[in-house]
Formats: sequence, structure tokens, C-alpha cells
Amino acid sequence: MTLTRRTLIGAAGALPLASWATAGRTETPMSELPFSATTPVSIGRVGLRARDAEGLASYYRDVVGLQELSRDGETITLGAAGRPLLVLESDTAAKPDDPRSAGLFHTAFLLPERADLGRWINHAIAQKIRVEGASDHIVSEALYLTDPEGNGIEIYADRPKDSWKWDGSQVAMATDRMDVQGVVASVPQGDAGWQGAPENTVVGHVHLRVGDPREAEAWWNSEFGFDTVAKYGAQAVFLSSGGYHHHIGANTWQSAGAGKREKERTGLAWVEMRSSEAAAGSSKQDPWGTEIRTVLGKAA
Repeated sequence: MTLTRRTLIGAAGALPLASWATAGRTETPMSELPFSATTPVSIGRVGLRARDAEGLASYYRDVVGLQELSRDGETITLGAAGRPLLVLESDTAAKPDDPRSAGLFHTAFLLPERADLGRWINHAIAQKIRVEGASDHIVSEALYLTDPEGNGIEIYADRPKDSWKWDGSQVAMATDRMDVQGVVASVPQGDAGWQGAPENTVVGHVHLRVGDPREAEAWWNSEFGFDTVAKYGAQAVFLSSGGYHHHIGANTWQSAGAGKREKERTGLAWVEMRSSEAAAGSSKQDPWGTEIRTVLGKAA
């Protein structure tokens, strides 16, 4: 089976979420930090180069629910409940990203609970937000969209990790149609509804466009000690730390044979990994020139 963004997200074009679920359920309870962020190595922040940083910041505030946390010159940092997750670096002269090149497939924002995903769906219905797909991946439930500069976004919630099915070192994942009504029904009656990305929202994983998944697999195995937990034929590989279903995905669905990424393009600038095992912070480049930074310590 040839996998593409369409088959990954389980749909083509904008999805009529309102036809699947009923908005109107309206105090968000405290939640725990997701498992993804508690492993020895996890995702910290993602940096994007933007031609219109102000416009992108508005999109991530209004659509994804992130809050602006700080500004430093032309750089805008956004996050959730004070936790920085996304850094927008302004470069008005940058060329548009080339989806056939190495770079970002999507940044995946992990909500703490299924009900948070239901709240976001109601928000998307009310605001008529264009959604490109809604999928049940067995380990998680996810919605997909694209920001105004072409950067892919996943908004998802994990299923309980004790429900994930493992065959040895390999985790079972699929792309089935999401039970949107079931997700929305998880929102309690009398709930206050979507109030923006809740406390303990994290970047659960980052999915990369690469030139060769085998080369990406070897690099992440070697440089970060990641385990290979799933493969989709020769076109995609999924890797993780500490038994998560994946912190990094790497595919060639659009980018087979891609060489080094052009630094002057918009899109992915860097990915920050948080490690409790590293001896010191560092900055490395993957085989396609994408900067992968390491900072010390676990998420808190």
C-alpha cells in the first residue's frame, strides 16, 4: 500500500465535523502530564521559520489554542499554561517551503485527555475551522490540519498506554475513521468548553519528511538511542524513547530521495529534544540538515 498524507489522515479535503458531532456541550479538570513527556527523551519545542510570523501566531492562538508567551525581536514563542511549545522565527525574505523536500510533515500537539479533543472538535465546529482528516490510530485519536504557510499540524489525544498492543518491540497502529461522536460524548455535561490548549498540553511527537527512512532510522537509533517501534513498508518509520508509540516519525510519502534542506525556506527550523540521559546540551544535524537540539532534564 502506498501511503500518503491522504491515507495517513484518513480523508481528503475539509471534513464536515458538524455532520459527525453536535456542538454545544459546555471548568476543565486538572490532568496529568502525558506519558509522551515523561520518557527519558521527549519533544520539547519546535521552531518554524515564517514569512508572516504575526499571521502564523494568530493562527496558532485562534485555531490550536496556544498562548503567546514571549517575544524577542522577530521571534514569537507560544505555548500552553506557560509551557513553551512553538517558536516562530520571522524571515520575510524566506522562500516558501517545498513539500517535496526534507522538512516538517507535521507538529503533533498532544492534549492530556480525550475530552480535551472533544472540546477542540466543538471549537472547530463553532469556528468553522477547516480540518483535513480525523483518524483512529489505535494508540491515539487525531485530527489534521495545515497552517497558512503549509506546515502540517496534528491535534491528538492518546488512548491509555496499557491498551496499546505490542508484538515484541513493535506497536500496532492503523489509520481508521475516528468515532467523532464518541470523542465529543467524552466531554462532561455542563463543561465550560474549549478554553484554549489546556495545562499539560505538549508536543507529543514530530513527523518529518526525509529522503530515506532507513537512514533516518539509523540516525535516531544512534544519536538518541531511540527504539524503532513501527514501519510502514519502506516508506515510513516510527521511533520512540521509553516505550511511547512514537516521538519521531519519518517518511518519504512526498520526499523520496530528498537531499539537504534549503535553510532559506519557510517551515521547519529546528526540533528541541528534552533528555534526562544526556551529559550536556547539544545541537546536531540529521542527514538532511535539520537541526536537532538537546536540552537537559525531563518535562515538569
